[in-house]
Amino acid sequence: MSIVLMNGEFIPRTEAKVDIEDRGYQFGDGIYEVIRVYNSKMFTVKEHLQRLLQSSEKLSISISYSVDELTQLLEQLIQKNTLDMGFIYMQFTRGVSARNHSFPETEVAPTFIAYTKEFKRPLSNLEDGVSAITVEDIRWSRCDIKSLNLLGNVMAKQKAAEADCYESIQYRDVTVTEGSSSNIWIVKGEKIQTHEASPSILNGITRQKLIEISQENGIDIEEKAFSIEDLIDADEVFLTSTTSEVTPITEINNVPVKEGKVGEKTRILQSLFVEAIISECGELIPQ
Repeated sequence: MSIVLMNGEFIPRTEAKVDIEDRGYQFGDGIYEVIRVYNSKMFTVKEHLQRLLQSSEKLSISISYSVDELTQLLEQLIQKNTLDMGFIYMQFTRGVSARNHSFPETEVAPTFIAYTKEFKRPLSNLEDGVSAITVEDIRWSRCDIKSLNLLGNVMAKQKAAEADCYESIQYRDVTVTEGSSSNIWIVKGEKIQTHEASPSILNGITRQKLIEISQENGIDIEEKAFSIEDLIDADEVFLTSTTSEVTPITEINNVPVKEGKVGEKTRILQSLFVEAIISECGELIPQ
């Protein structure tokens, strides 16, 4: 039986219940994070938890835990579920109060839940690449907050599923923003480019980590918005996310990216990212 963390207590998943007037349930009034686990160790946990607390500040959700306290609780959760390879999902909502669009007049305790899930590395996607479609970005204007309001993302991901594709690449006017659950990158010649961190995108932790390790290895990354035309004309396209790592995109709207093969720059960045995982979590045993 799996164990979940709820409001600071470890309980069987079957006993975890949420009040019908929880604001996360009724309004999507909350925030979340997904943290990758390799060899029972969390990857970039500090960065994820710092972003969680930043999101809480932007939405005025009071979280009493520190990064260190949350880390210790999540480490216990991993141990209790004997998780080797997978991820942790965690979220905070504003809490339970009588239904009213405005925030509760009196302070209520946030609802905090976390659970683990087994999840292998997507080796086939990493090796061969995936297909994508382009869709209009209909989301709200504060995508920098990792909130529970994901209906626009869900609709975009469903369009990809219906097209038998892995991801939807979203755009506003002619500008590419990001994927439904990923950041999007292009390569043209020697230039590697991804949308700058702004309210139009979620500043992904994998995105941040890849920029960091690229700079450490003398690889320049241009953080600047690019157009649909730039996307279609790119030599290489790839996406990044916590669960997808650095995944090549080899086809967009049923048209191959160049020859439909994974590019050299993408392979280099994949290799550097795996080195970062190994450095923090240990060797990755072939699955």
